[in-house]
Amino acid sequence: MRIIGIGVDIVEIARLDAAIQRQGRAFIDRCFLPNEQAYCDTHREPARCYAARFAAKEAVAKALGTGIGAQLALLDIEIRRKASGEPFIVLHGTGAETAKRLGISQILISLSHSEHYAVANITASGD
Repeated sequence: MRIIGIGVDIVEIARLDAAIQRQGRAFIDRCFLPNEQAYCDTHREPARCYAARFAAKEAVAKALGTGIGAQLALLDIEIRRKASGEPFIVLHGTGAETAKRLGISQILISLSHSEHYAVANITASGD
């Protein structure tokens, strides 16, 4: 297994919350898939959860070396949770095709947040 890319991103929770307050569901629908929304909306402070997932999506784009655009859209990246609570990444559509083209077979994720910031670290690897 070789490392193909790494990515890290940090998001100010208040800034993401302000975007949600300004744009409402339109912003959430543009950035997050229905399963992500259902999970985050169950939290007492959904903005923290959304911020961690937004950071993860940006970190995936960095790890793949594509940025968000034609080869990888925000909605191509889904952050899910195992029964144990461990987060994991599922790529869809063009994002899955891009990862395959790059030889990526595994994406590892670590998420964390504090009162003001959410951070994500991604390692993309392949054979």
